[in-house]
Amino acid sequence: MASAPSDDMFDEFLSQRGHDMDSAGWEDSYNKKQCPECGGLHDSDAVECTICGWSPAR
Repeated sequence: MASAPSDDMFDEFLSQRGHDMDSAGWEDSYNKKQCPECGGLHDSDAVECTICGWSPAR
């Protein structure tokens, strides 16, 4: 039985074809954090988007 390919293999494949494989993080908007998923603005101490639930740990 063959083993399943690892996520690292997929990441390498995509990065070789020009895709950015760095983990997503908060974007800066003036003195606020901006969610990269929905664009919601949060205070600088936010750890999760209160609008869509996104967090950089995902």
